[in-house]
Amino acid sequence: MSQTFVEKILAKKAGLDETQPGQIVEVTPDTALSHDNTAPIYGIFQKMGGEKVFNPDMHAIVIDHATPAPSTKHAENHRIIRQFVNEQGIKNFFDVGRGICHQVLVEEGLSLPGEVVLGSDSHTPHAGAMGAFGAGIGRSEMASIWALGKLWLRVPESLKLVVNGRLNAGVTAKDLALHIIGDLGNDGGLSMSVEWHGEAIESFSLSSRAVLSNMMTEMGAKNSYIPPNQVVFDYLKDRAKRPYEPVYPDLDARYTRVVEYDAGTIEPMIAAPHRVDNVRPVSEFAGMYVDQVFLGSCTNGRLEDLAAAAAVLKGRRVASSTRMIVIPASSEVYLEALKAGYIQTFIEAGAVIESPGCGPCMGNHMGVPAEGEVSISTANRNFQGRMGTRESEIYLASPEVVAASAISGMITHPKDL
Repeated sequence: MSQTFVEKILAKKAGLDETQPGQIVEVTPDTALSHDNTAPIYGIFQKMGGEKVFNPDMHAIVIDHATPAPSTKHAENHRIIRQFVNEQGIKNFFDVGRGICHQVLVEEGLSLPGEVVLGSDSHTPHAGAMGAFGAGIGRSEMASIWALGKLWLRVPESLKLVVNGRLNAGVTAKDLALHIIGDLGNDGGLSMSVEWHGEAIESFSLSSRAVLSNMMTEMGAKNSYIPPNQVVFDYLKDRAKRPYEPVYPDLDARYTRVVEYDAGTIEPMIAAPHRVDNVRPVSEFAGMYVDQVFLGSCTNGRLEDLAAAAAVLKGRRVASSTRMIVIPASSEVYLEALKAGYIQTFIEAGAVIESPGCGPCMGNHMGVPAEGEVSISTANRNFQGRMGTRESEIYLASPEVVAASAISGMITHPKDL
């Protein structure tokens, strides 16, 4: 029986010859991810009678959502996590400043082709950029994995997205993702396994692949998979923590739905408040005043994103009426950006550079807007209150558009500067 990616990988992990949508299987993840929510998960684990985690090497814990601690409460939370990983002998622990969990797992070789990554974070589908099955789970489910080392999953239906041709200059993976979410709706991939195929996808860099996998959470996807190619294998050459075996869908696999797009018809897009599927071309928002600009997040905080924004900002200044916040996705990205001169470009332009982490994307600190203010961001969500203030507005865009908007103080496409 021909199978899609998710049908094949879940069969492999469950020790079965095949699976079909709707089937319940029990799997042991290769990597179990948690972050600042490790502390409350620990409380659930204890209430369940848990004492020692199943296989400490399976777990990866990253403090990233409120770092450095913006309050005593957060600091206490971090203290509990540090104590927990020491007691349990968890080696894959990454403390304040290392970066955002999804980026860190990729850099540390813990999101690998043909593996299962389950994380207590909704954007765990990010791991699909590496050819892994990545899915978000709840805190109680993670506590169960800590205790038993396994979890049951429902085999999802599969949605195949085929993107033909090439993106035009000035159009990015973020624009493609927003276009598709706007087209299919925020429930267009609800609880489905989204597969990416086509000439455009095959040509994408690792950073661009990560944008697509990450953003499919905003379409309700269970997981989002891009077939790994040599770009992925070269990246993992000296990073992979263990041997891996890629899993590919059968060429004649049957999908619940197949949707095709012509990359050449995509233009720069904006997601307007307060829904990620409220998507229209940048041109329709040209001239709209913005108070704050945010460049970063697990969606667009990698070196490629910083490079694109720096190219727009080089020799220019952030508008006096606007503030720009830049947060690299990881310490590795931060160092590379320093070496490349991007950080200097941002500072000379008047931007503020903060330590790696989620920052204003979670609304904890380092960029909470005032009531009535408008932000334009490279993050993945523009829900009301997402950045910490319900009485504010958030627009989502690509790094280039965000950088151009910082310069003009209004939503602007770089070509219009």
